[in-house]
Amino acid sequence: MDLLALADFNLVARHGGFGKAARATHRPKATLSRRVAELEAGLGLRLLERGGRVLKLTEEGRALFERTGALLTELEETTKAIASGGEKPRGRLRISAPLLFSQTAMGKIAAGFALKYPEVRLEVSTEDRAVDMIEEGFDLVIRVNPDPDESLVGRAFLRDRLVVTASPELAKPAGNLAVPAVVRSANDRQPWSVKTSAGLSKIAVEPVLALSSLIMIRDAVRAGVGAGRLPISLVSHDLADGTLVRWGDIDGPEIVLWTLYPSRRLLSARVSAFLDYLKQAFPTGTPDELAAFIGN
Repeated sequence: MDLLALADFNLVARHGGFGKAARATHRPKATLSRRVAELEAGLGLRLLERGGRVLKLTEEGRALFERTGALLTELEETTKAIASGGEKPRGRLRISAPLLFSQTAMGKIAAGFALKYPEVRLEVSTEDRAVDMIEEGFDLVIRVNPDPDESLVGRAFLRDRLVVTASPELAKPAGNLAVPAVVRSANDRQPWSVKTSAGLSKIAVEPVLALSSLIMIRDAVRAGVGAGRLPISLVSHDLADGTLVRWGDIDGPEIVLWTLYPSRRLLSARVSAFLDYLKQAFPTGTPDELAAFIGN
């Protein structure tokens, strides 16, 4: 298999089209189209559904992309690190990060990185929306649980999970009684599915406060207004000292933070340095490690 053709296929799949991939890498669109066609011919498979305004992967194309993307990323990062040798990170580094991670950890991370790499001009933008890295000029983004069809070029570096917590003074409801709850939206009235040592159960909720920030929700839960669903990293110290009690874990997918970047081929020394810095800050990527780092 031609690794260069495979890399070009991953590039096109990641960016969602030949045009976007060409603009991101400053390469001819026709060249990328030809290389992908050669890969399809070599494999005897159709990898992309052409036509229409949105490029779509076939079932075989998606399987190939999912299985080779991470391997090619690791290979490119390794060769980049070897090739760069003693290259010193410098220049502008633009990063987009989600609100909660920015509020709890990004300031400390950015400060430490700036002290270690004074020639890098770090700019961090805080937003939860899915930014267009190419169009908006970001070198790297940090995102929580990116959609499965999103172009994931990068790696997961932190994991967390949601737990139901409350003040010790708030009694856990029995039966079908609803508990006063602090939620993200006033329309969030679905029962909470909670896992405990006794098994899976449902907790009915009656929203009493709607707050858009998880830090605000934590503070309101601390004050005893109601129960809340919060990342365990955000309340682990409260649970340890008895300020809050844990009613159970939310039954659902874990929270995974990813570092994503638009082009492995153009991975700069400053992006590589930031990725390495995150590895050093969170070597295991566990919720306990994040809790210890933010020291809430």
